[in-house]
Amino acid sequence: MNSKGKTELVNLILEDETSKLEEEETLHLLLQEKVSKNINSVGDEKMSLGDRMADDIAKFAGSWTFIIIFLLCLFLWIIINVIMAKNAFDVYPFILLNLMLSCIAAIQAPVIMMSQNRQEKKDRMRAQNDYKINLKSEIIVEDIHQKLDILIENQQRLIEKLHKLEKAQAEQSIKLSNND
Repeated sequence: MNSKGKTELVNLILEDETSKLEEEETLHLLLQEKVSKNINSVGDEKMSLGDRMADDIAKFAGSWTFIIIFLLCLFLWIIINVIMAKNAFDVYPFILLNLMLSCIAAIQAPVIMMSQNRQEKKDRMRAQNDYKINLKSEIIVEDIHQKLDILIENQQRLIEKLHKLEKAQAEQSIKLSNND
């Protein structure tokens, strides 16, 4: 990745499109800047009363406690109305019970969908956060790799110079020993 591309990616991560920093400055800024965010706390701070209620209702409606309580209420309703027979407030085929179940379903479904939409938004924020973290890590690793390559090249050049110096010193030692 070239210097310009790396700088653009860092600016994208830092969300600073106006910055015209050099590559090293940008990388140092990237290292100092914390990219990761706790999505759970960010999302919870912005929740309205309706959002919190939707989450709580969806959490309860998706539990075994709700299912058990709901089934007990249905059986109790049916048993009471069957025992009362002709004096029942909702005789068989339990039209009032069907109406109440329809109303509960009509209210419960949109509330659960609101909670799911909020969760989907949170998931998108989490995915974007993960992308930024991965991109930052990739850029830093690539930069470290490039610096290691430079260090290895410099070390190789130094080793070659050292060999040349040793060879020149050995030749000079041979010349001096021949002159003696």
